Amino acid sequence: MGNTIRWGIIGCGNVTEVKSGPGFQKADRSELVAVMRRNGELAADYARRHQVPKWYDDAEALIRDPDVDAVYIATPPSSHKAYALAAAAAGKPVYVEKPMALNASECTEMVEACREAGVPLFVAYYRRALPRFLKVKQLLDMGAIGDVRFVTTVHTKRLTEDPDRLPWRVVPELSGGGHFFDLASHTLDLLDFLLGPIREAAGRAGNQGGVYPAEDIVSGSYVFESGVQGTGLWCFTAYHAGEVNEIVGSRGKLTFSTFGSEPIRLTTADGIGDYALEQPPHIQQPLIQTIVDELLGAGKCPSTGVSAMRTARVMDELVKVRI
Repeated sequence: MGNTIRWGIIGCGNVTEVKSGPGFQKADRSELVAVMRRNGELAADYARRHQVPKWYDDAEALIRDPDVDAVYIATPPSSHKAYALAAAAAGKPVYVEKPMALNASECTEMVEACREAGVPLFVAYYRRALPRFLKVKQLLDMGAIGDVRFVTTVHTKRLTEDPDRLPWRVVPELSGGGHFFDLASHTLDLLDFLLGPIREAAGRAGNQGGVYPAEDIVSGSYVFESGVQGTGLWCFTAYHAGEVNEIVGSRGKLTFSTFGSEPIRLTTADGIGDYALEQPPHIQQPLIQTIVDELLGAGKCPSTGVSAMRTARVMDELVKVRI
């Protein structure tokens, strides 16, 4: 590699339009040089609209391209492992969308393959690099709420799926599960970042709406290696949408949303303080920058295959029992 990381994207769908794609072009010492989609016309259209020099309708061709230094995999989870293993075999660093794969077993295979190939593996749990959540971590680290005791998460969503036209996110063969795998994975990975690894987890998964085959409700509890305890409830057939996390300590609490933009709230005996931090226009760009920096020997990315594998293991445990 030279002084710039040249990226290729496998699967230039919706997530790459604003969230990630432009981030590869706008990050320092980073370029987007190739994109791939099975539909060549759509790949060509993306390349034209985003001023990307090359497009492909074959993933192997993109991976083999000598002008591509690193590969970003933005397909549904069902193909993450195969593409990651192919990129690793070609000796190219891998950045893969979340959830990392269909289950923790596949994640383990990906981590081991990249380790054996001597290439780094990064995962798009981009909240680890956002100012909003770095502020939460700073408040925790400075003891703003004292010693952390427990954390709670409640996340609800209305049932809006059409049973005759199900999105891939609620088809387990493509996604690994339902909205829990797509959405709760962000929160669980964020808690790993803020509070450290989860030591053990147990839960119950169910399907109350009966509209799609995946679970639509999950509840569970977990214990972090630090001794902090946590509970979570995710219901995607409720009457309204809502989502909140609360970290409670010996001297106060922090209240914040994983997906919303409302201010972080610190509550202590001294009163209430709000911290409003705007999200960047291309939400993955800060994490992409940490990846580029690490690949060029100038930093460290906080979201790796190893950390994402921990999140996958927790999710697998929380849905292990189906009721």
